[in-house]
Amino acid sequence: MDSLATLFEETVRDIYYAEKKILKALPKMAKKATSTKLAKAFDAHAAETEAQVERLEQVFELIGKAPRGKTCPAIDGIIEEGEEIMKEAEDDTVRDAGMLAAAQAVEHYEITRYGTLKSWASKLGMTEAVKLLDATLKEEKATDLKLTDLAESEINVDADAEDEPKRKTARGSR
Repeated sequence: MDSLATLFEETVRDIYYAEKKILKALPKMAKKATSTKLAKAFDAHAAETEAQVERLEQVFELIGKAPRGKTCPAIDGIIEEGEEIMKEAEDDTVRDAGMLAAAQAVEHYEITRYGTLKSWASKLGMTEAVKLLDATLKEEKATDLKLTDLAESEINVDADAEDEPKRKTARGSR
């Protein structure tokens, strides 16, 4: 890559691909969730992600490029981990905790990408792109906070409660 503008474009392609993959994964996760609140959070984020994809398409328009994704091994790996958890978790509450953790890994990846893109857009003098990317960055941060609250108030508590009898049994057998 020979310029910040080229790096910006390639990174927009990366996050566009990631958002499209996330759109496919969220309904599956919502379906597998046993917590109603977690399922609703996944559904709500799917709707939000659709708007984020539209914003990225506006960014492509601003840079005069067709919306096209670029394979993102990072998001592929995070989604693959989430799919493994959905298949391998034997306990519903543990599955929910694992899916929530995978969703937060996705959020953290998105936060880094959007933060970087916003900074680069600012350096490149792309004020409209900055606004679009900032709107998405704020949504991603808010989603991460909601997921943290859900994890700490319900999901991880429920998963930990499932392990309590196992810990008591393990302590008793010493």
